[in-house]
Amino acid sequence: MHLEDGEIPEDYKRYIGRKISLIIGGIFAVVILLIISISLGAVSIPVSGVVQTLLGEHISTMWDATIWNIRLPQALCAIVAGAGLAVAGAAMQSILRNPLGSPFTLGISNAAAFGAAFSVMILGTGSMHSSAGDAITISNPYITTIVAFFFCILATVVILAISKIRRASPEVMVLAGVALGSLFSAGTMFLQYFADDNQLAAIVFWTFGDLARASWDELWLMAAVVGVAIIYFYYHRWNYNAIDAGDETAKGLGVNVERVRLFGMLVASFITAIIVSFLGIIGFVGLVCPHIVRRIIGDDHRFLIPASCVTGALLLLVSDTVARLLLAPHVLPVAILTAFMGAPIFLYLLVRGGYAR
Repeated sequence: MHLEDGEIPEDYKRYIGRKISLIIGGIFAVVILLIISISLGAVSIPVSGVVQTLLGEHISTMWDATIWNIRLPQALCAIVAGAGLAVAGAAMQSILRNPLGSPFTLGISNAAAFGAAFSVMILGTGSMHSSAGDAITISNPYITTIVAFFFCILATVVILAISKIRRASPEVMVLAGVALGSLFSAGTMFLQYFADDNQLAAIVFWTFGDLARASWDELWLMAAVVGVAIIYFYYHRWNYNAIDAGDETAKGLGVNVERVRLFGMLVASFITAIIVSFLGIIGFVGLVCPHIVRRIIGDDHRFLIPASCVTGALLLLVSDTVARLLLAPHVLPVAILTAFMGAPIFLYLLVRGGYAR
C-alpha cells in the first residue's frame, strides 16, 4: 500500500488506538470502583446515595460525614499512592534495567520507613497512642518527609553506585537492595528496642501500610508530589525507551544516561518518602503493576507509564476495599492484602514470562 509523506499507516493507528483504549478503559474502571468502594463498609451506602452526595446533594448527615471525612479521602489516598508506587517501580525498572526494581525490593521503602520512624520517635514529629485505630499521628509531616527522604537518598546512592560497577548484573543490584532493606529494618528494630510499650505497639502498627491514617491535608501533598513526578517521568519517556535498549545505544542517541538515571532515582525516592512517611510500607504495588502492564501493553513508556499509574490505582483501591470488608467492622492494614495479592501475581508472571510488544 502506497503512503503519502507524513501519512500514518492504518495498522499503526490501530496498534496505538488499542493501547490508548485500554488506558481510558482503566481510568473509567478506577472511577467506577471509587464509587463502589465508597459505598461499601460497616455502614452500607447505596451507590446512588454516594453519587448524589458527591454531587453536593444533602441526603443524610451521617452519610455526609462518612463519605467526605472517612471513605472518600481514604479511597483517593489508595488511588494516589497506588499510582505513585507503580510509576516509581516502572521508572526504576527502566533506569536500572532491572526487572525486579521497585521501592520495596531495592530497600528504599525500608529506608524511608526507618527515616520516618526516626523522625517520629527521636525528633518528636509524631504523637503516640495506644489505640490501634489511631496508633500514630504525624504532627509535623514536612520534617517527617524530609528525614524519610534523606534516608531514601542514602539507599538510592548505594544502588546507583552499584549500578556503576562494571558489568553489575540485575541480580547483584537486587541482592544489594535486600542487604539495604535488612540494614534499615535492623535500624527500625533498634529504635523499637528502646521504645516503651505504647510506642512499640504504635510504631509496629505504623509500619503496616494503612490508608486510613491520611487526612485531606496529607492527601493534597501526596497528590501534588505524585502528579509532578508522573509528569516528569512521562516527559522522559523517550529517554527510558532508549535506556531499555542499553546504555551505549542510549548515549549514541544523545541521552545523558547518568543524569537521567540520577534524577529519575531521586524523583522515585521522593515519591516513596512521601507515601511511606504518611501511610507506612506498602509492598508489591511498585513491583507487580509494571509487569502486569508490560504483558498487556508492552514496553513502550509512552503507554507503560500512564497504564502503570492506572493499574497501581486499581490494585491498591481493590486491596483497600477488600481490607475494609474482609473482617468488618475490623479493618486490616492494606499492606497485608497487597502482599497476599501481589506475591501470587508476580510468581504467575515469572512462570508465564513474556511481554506484549
